[in-house]
Amino acid sequence: MAPFRPVLTARLLAATLTLTALVAARSNAQQPAPIRYVLRFPEPRTHYIEVEGTYPSSGKPSIELMMAVWTPGSYLVREFARNVEGVQARTAAGQALSIQKSRKNRWLVQTGGASEVVVTYRLYAHERAARLDWVDDSYALVNGAPTFITLAEKISRPHDVLLQLPTQWARSVTPLPAVVDGQAHHYRAANFDMLVDSPILAGNPSVREFAVDGVKHALVNVGDTTLWNGARSAADVERIVRAAKTLWGFLPYERYVFFNILTDSYDGIEHKASTVLFADRWSTRTPAEYHDWLSLVAHEFTHAWNVKRLRPVELGPFDYESEVHTQNLWVAEGFTDYYSWMLNGRSGLASREQTLADVSAAIRALQTTPGRLVQPLEMASYDAWIKQYRPDENSANVSISYYTKGSLVALLLDARIRRLTRGVKTLDDVMRLAYDRYSGDHGYTSAQFRAVASEVAGTDLGEFFRLAVDGTAELDYTEMLALYGLEFAREAPRDQPWLGIATRVSGGRLIVAQVPRGTPAYGSGLDVDDEIVSIDGFPLATNGLADRLSQYAPASRITLLVSRHGESRRVDVVLGVAPLRAWTLAVRSDASADERSRLDAWIAPR
Repeated sequence: MAPFRPVLTARLLAATLTLTALVAARSNAQQPAPIRYVLRFPEPRTHYIEVEGTYPSSGKPSIELMMAVWTPGSYLVREFARNVEGVQARTAAGQALSIQKSRKNRWLVQTGGASEVVVTYRLYAHERAARLDWVDDSYALVNGAPTFITLAEKISRPHDVLLQLPTQWARSVTPLPAVVDGQAHHYRAANFDMLVDSPILAGNPSVREFAVDGVKHALVNVGDTTLWNGARSAADVERIVRAAKTLWGFLPYERYVFFNILTDSYDGIEHKASTVLFADRWSTRTPAEYHDWLSLVAHEFTHAWNVKRLRPVELGPFDYESEVHTQNLWVAEGFTDYYSWMLNGRSGLASREQTLADVSAAIRALQTTPGRLVQPLEMASYDAWIKQYRPDENSANVSISYYTKGSLVALLLDARIRRLTRGVKTLDDVMRLAYDRYSGDHGYTSAQFRAVASEVAGTDLGEFFRLAVDGTAELDYTEMLALYGLEFAREAPRDQPWLGIATRVSGGRLIVAQVPRGTPAYGSGLDVDDEIVSIDGFPLATNGLADRLSQYAPASRITLLVSRHGESRRVDVVLGVAPLRAWTLAVRSDASADERSRLDAWIAPR
């Protein structure tokens, strides 16, 4: 039987078309006019972008424009307006308009009754970092927050971007959808949030594409690609994507771009449908560096779920002009670090030994940081704006990384849930349930996230979080070690003298760079920026501190001659014994079959 097809009469068809036209007209009337940008790079070697923005005035006698002072994913006020110069305003017909700065990051434009205002400015782009802008004669990396001046308003409106590229550049790549109007390099963001969340790369990149379950992905390499193994890296990124899809059960985007800037640095930042990575161009040739790069990929890609969609309630909607504090970056970043280990292991890109080495490095980093006994994990998150991105020589004494301790809290929480549920549930279930309840427009509070973990575990985990997150008690690894049949490898006693400082060489001088609490140097009064001149009256070469100290036994008293702010001082120090650093995980020789099975279930490929 043929399918039933309704037949429209001419009158009904006309009415239908009229109704459709009215709906479309109303939709268009309700859609705010877009802000339109044109980006030009007339002399990219000078590191400048020329920006032309056209802003609807909505009939107002004046409009105020705003530039972000920070960008999501990087919790530091960076004052992007410092790179803006030559701001001018005019009508579409070319008549000059008055424009004055009204705040450090705002401008007030007198419209003169014009329906739209054109503002032009130049932007200096010479900061090589994933969250900033870079332009030279080989490529341009354009990020939203440090580039685009927008209307200071509450209305959500489209933002169009048209790039006019130098003739030597053939391509632009962005997760933004293209505007189909016959113009190349023309893109549209549905709103300013989407614009900020969608970097643009222009130049002559190498693009390697792959699909996972029909969803398109691209690894975009730019820089000196001759040393980088593009085929291998793209294949391995695909393995990470597949492992993440297995973890979460779905891919939350229509297309995803991995921007990989090949220089000599290491950096990354997350976006909803992309990530910007900075890598050493030699990394695919060095196993340890390549593993670090894969870990960076796994970390930033995990953010497509954790942070960009499942987020602390404070991280959205964004206030781009003010600091946005949250106590939950230990979940947003620390748990993401934990899953970088897991994804590398589950995808088969890291061996069990490598994963244990990664975890050991994090434990060692935390346990040798005096600040772990001073700053709670929640406060490390809250203070990110003033501490995480502004470290100094005393930071290790008073603060911790919410990345490092957060990843270890995830490790211990995962182990506890596995033990309590006899392996039926894991931290994966916590993350998936939290995503179902609090992703998108919702966001979670600290209490809500903890409640989800307790629900999955089948018991109240309040005491666990109180000790591990709210306070400064030492983390207890006992449960995790017993569950997986692990131990901290034993070390032979180290009968070596210990001063406990970090040093640097500056202008041919040996300078004290850091004096951690609990060291002989800290107790003696040795200070940061002291120049060490001699020990017991004998001059000291800039590279000779370790050799000189080896001539003494622990508990020896030595006298340092230092230069402090141009004055000579003598500092007496009683050397200690070099502490054991027994934080290397190893499988116990007597681990049971059940323990080994649980270890494999934890980090083996799935």
